Amino acid sequence: MTYSQDIWDPSNEKQWVNAVAQSKLPPLVISVAMTGGVHGKESNPNLPETAEEQAQQAYDCYNAGATYVHLHARVPSQPWQTSTDSAVYRNMNRKVREKCPKIIINNTCGGGYGADLSQALAPLDANPEAASLDIGPLATRFIMKKRPEAGRMEDVNFEAVAPFGYEMTETYAKAMMDKGVRPEVEVFHPGCWSLVHNLIDKGLLKPPYLTQLVFGFQSGSYPTPKQIIHLVETAPKPCSLTVLGVGPWQPSVMTMGILMGMNVRTGMEDNLYMGKGQQVQSNAQLVEKVVRLARELGREIATPEQAREILGFSQTPTTYD
Repeated sequence: MTYSQDIWDPSNEKQWVNAVAQSKLPPLVISVAMTGGVHGKESNPNLPETAEEQAQQAYDCYNAGATYVHLHARVPSQPWQTSTDSAVYRNMNRKVREKCPKIIINNTCGGGYGADLSQALAPLDANPEAASLDIGPLATRFIMKKRPEAGRMEDVNFEAVAPFGYEMTETYAKAMMDKGVRPEVEVFHPGCWSLVHNLIDKGLLKPPYLTQLVFGFQSGSYPTPKQIIHLVETAPKPCSLTVLGVGPWQPSVMTMGILMGMNVRTGMEDNLYMGKGQQVQSNAQLVEKVVRLARELGREIATPEQAREILGFSQTPTTYD
């Protein structure tokens, strides 16, 4: 049987029982979020910031088994700062595509701290295949570690609320549709589904709905098996589901995702440690860990072609000439 995510439903118990009995869970699509838009080398010196560093680590992850990459560009002359320049994103996308011919390229539309709407949506002009669309207001509090070259001579505390309500998510989704970029909705808790259904009802999301379930993020769902199962059972159908866990919960959340037949995201945006006090040496190290887990649990790793089929992307990758 050829599986595609638009027919695989992790909440369908009979389907899951039969698939496990026949060793036919879907091939695992591994997504890697390598950098993020907040922390940098001050938090882990191995985190890639420049376009060249990101392209090289994307290549290493691609060779290790990742078939989907989520990218945050940094200002070339100030790599501690998130870029909102579409030309910078296009250059980064081009470098990644040169090294990873068939990887699915996703650009953030998170915008970074303090970005306005036009800045947040600028990466859409860089022709990514997908872009992140955060769902639901989120309260965050975090510490930016000192980084003298960035003008931070000591740790700085930040607190903010991301206002991703009905109007804003509609605006983001429409902008993505107009640019031919596929929205990847980021769901943090059950209340987010109301906003997702609103986008579906307005024709701003097309099935299968590309969805990432986030666990362990501040003001989001707890990273527990109970919460994972609840979000899966309440997801709209057909839904292409990827799970991620933040920080120390990354391995357990990924294990649940692997067992349930979903796809998983790893990477240094979400987690900087392999274990307590043990810093990650590279994003590929995290991908390799997922591959080991998956094989022990009976999941094959999706090829680039399988990943595109499973997630509903064209077999013709974007180009950046």
